[in-house]
Amino acid sequence: MRYFAVVAALLVFTMAILGDNALGEDGVVDLRYENHRFAPQTITVPTNRPFRIKVINASNETIEFESFKLNRERVIGPGETAIVNVPALSPGRYDFYDDLHQDVPEGVVIAVQPRRNLKDQGNSK
Repeated sequence: MRYFAVVAALLVFTMAILGDNALGEDGVVDLRYENHRFAPQTITVPTNRPFRIKVINASNETIEFESFKLNRERVIGPGETAIVNVPALSPGRYDFYDDLHQDVPEGVVIAVQPRRNLKDQGNSK
């Protein structure tokens, strides 16, 4: 039980630090495929906001970015880049993988509710 509490606290702390940092101002997240892995393997995005994943295939083989949970798939040739449009997500975890190479570690998109700024909450007096 204590282990779970520590892991949960670390996850919350990491999300608080990352915030929207994974998502650029233009709503695009860069995802690079190289040496049989995606980098970054974890992408954190705010909920209720559509975004795009720019998949850069820096390898010398064709890959297939696929995610059943995101309902997206895209075949990307060696040295090519593809844009994957993703609708606004509910809070949760959405895995993705290379369907052509089963040995590649999965990645995950984590949709989190943005923290509200105290200024935005206003006074309810």
